[in-house]
Amino acid sequence: MSQRVRPRIAVVTDSAADIPPHILEEYEIHIEPLILIMGSETLRDGVDIDPPAFYELLRTSSGFPTTSQPTVASFVERFSKVSQGKDGVVAVLVSDELSGTLDSAKAAAEKLPDIPIALVDSRSASMQLGFTVLAAARAAMAGAGLEEVAAEARALVGKTYVYFMVDTLEYLHRGGRIGAAARLFGSALNLKPILEFRDGTIQPVAKIRTRRKALERVFTLMEEDLGEGHKVHMAVLNIAAQEEADDLTQQLQERFQPVEMLQLECSPVV
Repeated sequence: MSQRVRPRIAVVTDSAADIPPHILEEYEIHIEPLILIMGSETLRDGVDIDPPAFYELLRTSSGFPTTSQPTVASFVERFSKVSQGKDGVVAVLVSDELSGTLDSAKAAAEKLPDIPIALVDSRSASMQLGFTVLAAARAAMAGAGLEEVAAEARALVGKTYVYFMVDTLEYLHRGGRIGAAARLFGSALNLKPILEFRDGTIQPVAKIRTRRKALERVFTLMEEDLGEGHKVHMAVLNIAAQEEADDLTQQLQERFQPVEMLQLECSPVV
């Protein structure tokens, strides 16, 4: 039996990537947790709190959480640790327009001049970021060097897509994404907003009156993005909606025949 080749390059991302734990382990991807602030508590995403606990906290708490990027010191520690025995580090991180995470990583890299570090702004979040990270990690596993691994990630920037829909506008309002008037208007009409991550930010796509019609619109948007003959990698993410996620996964598999399909819960910071 041939011995597994160890990658020469360490691949780092942050917890906004939403990559399932078994894939993190398989591809030796290192996660730097973003910070969740809930009242007086400071929690590391995916370390001090998991999705089910966070969702319950959202339901029962009168306050609303905020997030913060990892510190420069935490990135210095991460890069120093994962670079041991490697030729360098590639860090593929959440959109610079959504978080200051990339700034912290840049400052950390400047403090480590002896370690080759390449930073990639994914211009994305969630598994849109995750698939970009996976491209880098798979290249590293194949033995690619620093610039090749970084190039694999950069080649996917702008070529991955996230569409999402919510059943209530309450949390978009509480999080400052929409105003009170929009929340009341949308709730009264029972609108299901479709949003997307594009060009590094969250943007509205459409407002549909029913969940079924909203999902059909998402499928149409996906077909427009994909075009003909493309092999597609997909992920279904849910927020305390496992049954709906199972149903959506089945529909996507039947309609698009993806070469890779993942299913998971959204991380608290997302």
